[in-house]
Amino acid sequence: MQYKRILLKLSGEALMGEKQYGIDPKRIAEYADEIKEVVDKGIEVAIVIGGGNIFRGLAGAATGMDRVQGDHMGMLATVINGLALQSALENKGVQTRLQSAIKINEVAEPFIRRRAMRHLEKGRVVIFGGGTGNPYFTTDSAAVLRAIEVEADVILKGTRVDGIYTSDPEKDKTATKFDSISFADVLLKGLKVMDTTAFTLSQENELPIVVFDMNTRGNLLKIVDGQNIGTVVNV
Repeated sequence: MQYKRILLKLSGEALMGEKQYGIDPKRIAEYADEIKEVVDKGIEVAIVIGGGNIFRGLAGAATGMDRVQGDHMGMLATVINGLALQSALENKGVQTRLQSAIKINEVAEPFIRRRAMRHLEKGRVVIFGGGTGNPYFTTDSAAVLRAIEVEADVILKGTRVDGIYTSDPEKDKTATKFDSISFADVLLKGLKVMDTTAFTLSQENELPIVVFDMNTRGNLLKIVDGQNIGTVVNV
């Protein structure tokens, strides 16, 4: 296996499936199947999910809502998504723990680094909700921060695109894909992988990022098996 411990970053929008908002039970069940395959291989899995399928703080701020209030609503949305994924995984027989960066003890453990690492060592999937617990930070930043804290080998950023391209492949048919690219070249070419704070934190800690299409069955397992899926961002 190429990786022993991974952090999987999923967008909230990915959970919508074919729906316009909310959570598609079929899509989340498919993700649970993918994650279970990796867990069954002995890979330790941590997960961070966004909340954009329910509420996005920036969108609220654009309509006049207080940004901090909006971001707090977004954090709660990530906890809702975390609960949904936890349920889907446990329906497949996968042991999980949901840890939240904001205190919500009736539904999730508080984030405690040593406890999270112990859960991972015992083969439990740990889902991190509540972002970083602070406004103005995205779930990309939360993903990188948690990955560093629990000493993950890599961040696997599951998207609907199969990697990083020279431009948006959904808009530009001439866009070409990178199999691998350095952190420096991503910045030099102005490519969008994560927000700047998250990307810089990953670069400074030499934590590789793999951007891949999560919606293609089997991709997650192929990556941990060492196959060249998606685009690897490395030093």
